[in-house]
Amino acid sequence: MRSRALRRSRNAVLAASVAVGIALAGPAGPAVPVAPTSSPPTPAPASAKGGDVHTVPVPDGDDPTERTIPARTTQPFSLIGLTWDDPYAELGGTAEVRTRDSRTRTWSDWQALDADVRAPESGPESGTASGTASENESGTERADTTMRGGTSPLWTGPSDGIQLRATGDALPEGLRVDLVDPEGAEDVRLPAATRAEAPAGAPAMTMRAGWGADESMVLDPPRYNRTTKAVFVHHTAGTNSYTCADSASIVRGIFTYHVKSQGWNDIGYHFLVDKCGKVFEGRAGGIDKPVQGAHTAGFNTDTSSISVLGDYMTATTVPAVRQAVATVAAWKLGLYGLDPAGSVRLTAATDNGKFEAGETATLKRISGHRDGSATDCPGDHLYADLPKIRALASASASGLVPDGSDAGAEADTDTDAVADTDTDTDSGTGWDEEPATDAPAADAATGDFDADGYEDAAVTYRTAAGDAPLVLLRGTKRGPATATPAVLHGAGGRAVAAGDLNGDGYDDLAVWTGSGIATFHGSPAGLTTTGAPTVEGLRNLGPSFAARDTDGDGYAELVAGGVVVADGSPDGIVRAAAPRVNRP
Repeated sequence: MRSRALRRSRNAVLAASVAVGIALAGPAGPAVPVAPTSSPPTPAPASAKGGDVHTVPVPDGDDPTERTIPARTTQPFSLIGLTWDDPYAELGGTAEVRTRDSRTRTWSDWQALDADVRAPESGPESGTASGTASENESGTERADTTMRGGTSPLWTGPSDGIQLRATGDALPEGLRVDLVDPEGAEDVRLPAATRAEAPAGAPAMTMRAGWGADESMVLDPPRYNRTTKAVFVHHTAGTNSYTCADSASIVRGIFTYHVKSQGWNDIGYHFLVDKCGKVFEGRAGGIDKPVQGAHTAGFNTDTSSISVLGDYMTATTVPAVRQAVATVAAWKLGLYGLDPAGSVRLTAATDNGKFEAGETATLKRISGHRDGSATDCPGDHLYADLPKIRALASASASGLVPDGSDAGAEADTDTDAVADTDTDTDSGTGWDEEPATDAPAADAATGDFDADGYEDAAVTYRTAAGDAPLVLLRGTKRGPATATPAVLHGAGGRAVAAGDLNGDGYDDLAVWTGSGIATFHGSPAGLTTTGAPTVEGLRNLGPSFAARDTDGDGYAELVAGGVVVADGSPDGIVRAAAPRVNRP
């Protein structure tokens, strides 16, 4: 075992002007979950605006490999999807739509509908009369309703016209376009038992009553599992151009599409998070109970799910999103005494393109959809954020990032009066509107700072007093050692990134302070400030901050919002001569 010295104040190291290593020492230990503060009470509305669906059959045409709908006027809608008869069939091709804005009368460009989906449930019906699911997964979402296959729904905003083109060698039978108007149905009376606030100890979120779920659409009671062993992270795909004021309508639209268009009993996801970090309750049955969802084919039993609104193949996340996902996952797993940085063995209940029925998979407690199924979900960018999210979840569960800090502060809602900032279309973020980045939030980075084969973690957050500590967690075979953190007061900032900046084989750490970038170099003894440069004058880095070798020269660059702002070198980072767009 290497000898490691621990220094808890970076300021003292700098004042001494000597080479001192910041060690990541201490025995390993699982996180001890601590529940965050619950949301303030939200009065339940007396009624909710139910969603409505209009359908347009796709004509057969002369060519079986090509199906079209010419441009035409439709009933009002704000969300669109393509569905077909066989719920277990794949589209077997591509589908694109154009839609007409009902306010401006202008047509959109062609937009692809995401067909990278599988029926979330398969196998024999296994629910019992009491509503408890067995170890096998439910075969149908609702016994009295015919399920349909379908693409992921696409949010369009208020629209009244469509055009469709679909191509493929084996397009399924019964193609139709489903047009969802989240505001289209008459007001429905909410049941008296509708819960308006989260249970004590739960993260702050908008409950079903708050986003206006029409509970009369949910015909069957929820099915309950025995426990929750893992959380799968998803994205909804579709558009990134929505505003966070639309988020409740988007959730209501997805709910309507899942139930009325695809024949499911309820929305498939347990939780949803918008691009500003606002959390929404998903499937009914109790957020603190092991409700069976419909989200990851083969692994719906004993798991939970969080889906982020947006397409994270193109968009990058903001700290508020990562913190929201981490907080919910840490709380949910903490109900069962589980370490969010740990792993679990799950058995696939059905063939899903990646695992065969009965095959055992070893997965992270917080996994991406693609870890359990053959899919691109949750998108390359959100998937790459999962190590950060696990580190944040461990810190949250252990109380290292105390609730009451400004971690996960929302940046764009219809009530907080904080405007979004415009983002250049070449920034690489993928957002037409980017949440404001001046709201402090927690961030995390993982890297092997001492090259011992285990991923270490660095977490920063803003306290209520405005301080920004940096928390370092030593990596072990069981994940970050949250029981023995090294806390460097005043050494944190707004975002952190890890990568080999000087090409010596050790991951280094970069901290964006808000006015510049401070770095720590990795070494056999852990992180050190020796020879680690600081770059000042970088104030507006945008919502994402990462370290990666974009040009293959062996040195990681610092990339913010898709723009390279600092280059790596044998001496560490140097400010880029001119910021340049990173083109992966």
